[in-house]
Amino acid sequence: MLAEVEVVESTGSTNTDLMNRLPGLERAVMRIALHQTAGRGRAGRSWSSVPDGMLMFSLAWPMKQASHQLMGLPLAVGVMIAEVLNSLDVNVRLKWPNDVLRNGNKLAGILIESATQPEQGSWIVVGIGLNLLVPDTLESELGRTVADAPWLARMDRNQLAAMLLNALARGLDQFEREGFGGFLQRWNTLHAYAGQVVQILDQGQVIRQGIALGADAMGCLLLQTGQGQVSILAGDVSLRPAD
Repeated sequence: MLAEVEVVESTGSTNTDLMNRLPGLERAVMRIALHQTAGRGRAGRSWSSVPDGMLMFSLAWPMKQASHQLMGLPLAVGVMIAEVLNSLDVNVRLKWPNDVLRNGNKLAGILIESATQPEQGSWIVVGIGLNLLVPDTLESELGRTVADAPWLARMDRNQLAAMLLNALARGLDQFEREGFGGFLQRWNTLHAYAGQVVQILDQGQVIRQGIALGADAMGCLLLQTGQGQVSILAGDVSLRPAD
């Protein structure tokens, strides 16, 4: 499927822009913004934007499945993005459920929103924020270390966006046919914390601790705890390595 590509100088959020247009979209649309003033991450968290230092875009894409049948899609998209970056020698790994890491720090984030259309499957909007060249001032503002990939900043931005779009187009077609099962082995190979003790947090509170075993065919995180193996749904929870 071909996607229409739009580039804007500045907007609030490319995800919001496309979600607001979903009832009227007739084809896939990739919307790239050089700057976002109200970028969003998962669970409504803000996404800090650095003009010219990031590649930020959203892709609106029609799916045959209804929204409730898209479990595991954020992990599958992570695989699509990571494989492109690894082909460019960035060497990234994946953090469950939706972060791309380089050297243990966040390089890219993924936000997926969806809207079910009666008898027409659903539309998804895949938002990607990829750090290319991040100034020290941003790390000071965030209070944590973030990753970047300066050599990607020297790459033709259109070429990089095209590579990511092509990977997403192929991957979303595969997901439509196979679900997350078609990406499971690849995700587990890229899993940043495989075999490590991790904590699962909900609103900042630790609710589980155990050894991260990997993902299952639904995209849940398998955790080996003192009480046995449990499956963690994504929802509004996050993962961090245990101290």
